[in-house]
Amino acid sequence: MSKNRKTIRIKGYNYALDNLYFITSCVQDRVCCFGEVVNGEMILNDYGTIADKQWHWLGRQYPYVVLHAFVVMPNHVHGIIEINRDRINYKNHINRVVGTGRDPSLPRDEQQSDEQQPSNKQQPTASPKIKSLSELMGAYKTTVSKQIHLSGYDAFKWQRSFYEHIIRHEQAYKNISKYINDNPSKWETDIFYG
Repeated sequence: MSKNRKTIRIKGYNYALDNLYFITSCVQDRVCCFGEVVNGEMILNDYGTIADKQWHWLGRQYPYVVLHAFVVMPNHVHGIIEINRDRINYKNHINRVVGTGRDPSLPRDEQQSDEQQPSNKQQPTASPKIKSLSELMGAYKTTVSKQIHLSGYDAFKWQRSFYEHIIRHEQAYKNISKYINDNPSKWETDIFYG
């Protein structure tokens, strides 16, 4: 991508604020590698299962993340992710690891000794750092990529960046949730089809 690449983010907006965000992320060149749609239902293959599993990992990894409607399609994912600080119990946060961004199911780098490995222990704090939407999506896409590469598909890549839309009212939330849930049944008319 060129340095003149247009950003789709709202200039000056803090994407770590509590809000609901609709996201779409595509596989590079829209390669259909997550499975196929059969009779209006998405059938995940091993790579699609990884993409699905890692989405749910985000909700477990970061206590301030609430996951809403989500679908893995053959060559992209759609989801609604919510950042909600009210979900953090600050009293119980002390001595608890919150959102390191590392998936413990991935193997450690064999080149590093235990002394060189990043520590999973954090100093007690009053409140954890809230990752921005870009950081959360970066963690998602990185862990999906690593697990797919470990599964044998070395050429797998996400398209750079992702699409996001701030959900500002209840009707928009309902419309977007319906769009996500209905996506497999409308695959042949989808802009990402083929």
